[in-house]
Amino acid sequence: MYQTLLALGILCIGYFLCIAFFVGHGTNFYFIWLFLGIGAMLFSFLIKRGIWGNLGPVWLRRLLGGLVCVALLLFLTVEGCILSGFAARGPEELDYLVVLGAQMKANGPSRALQYRLDEACRYLAENEDTMVIVSGGQGKDEPVSEAQGMYDYLVEKGIDSTRILREDQSVNTFQNLTFSGKLLDREADSVGVVTNNFHVFRAVKIARKAGYQKVWGIAAKGEPFLQPNNMMREFLGVVKDLLVGNI
Repeated sequence: MYQTLLALGILCIGYFLCIAFFVGHGTNFYFIWLFLGIGAMLFSFLIKRGIWGNLGPVWLRRLLGGLVCVALLLFLTVEGCILSGFAARGPEELDYLVVLGAQMKANGPSRALQYRLDEACRYLAENEDTMVIVSGGQGKDEPVSEAQGMYDYLVEKGIDSTRILREDQSVNTFQNLTFSGKLLDREADSVGVVTNNFHVFRAVKIARKAGYQKVWGIAAKGEPFLQPNNMMREFLGVVKDLLVGNI
């Protein structure tokens, strides 16, 4: 058991270092892998030295073990739901697309956002009557609003500017979909929500909670190496939105 935990700890810390020094990421969430790695290695040490077996009464260790099992079951259930959105494509001839914002950099969209925009371009090229809403405000570290950056990118890729509406006040997924909903008819219009594959499940659930009656997810790809980090972050996002009533 301790060997498995030790290997897991080393793997988590190695993943953290790869993101920190070679891949990069838009947020500091990836530090969770450092904390998980240290925790796994510490637990491994306690087991190997026999400290865990003598730590407190038996009932306490069993309680902690039970809580860990419940947490693991919850994690696997939520991750299964997240995976269910990976193949989402949406029907043809939707009335609107809503492209959810992500980080804008000085040289243009982040890779995650570019994947979303490229997927939107593909759909818009094949469905010429579909309008698109680009949704996202401007963060402190962003040169322009995400909506403006997405608008510029789509126009550069050949999408007619008259087909693009901008929503530039939102700062999270719930606001993306709530504010974008003011630019269309949530009950009558058919809508495709374009976002990265790991984000589709939560985005569609939020859209339905926000009153969208005809909504589908359209999954853009995610960055392969960052997928474990994104899946972990999305797990927490789903739990948070469930607790606050967004889904």
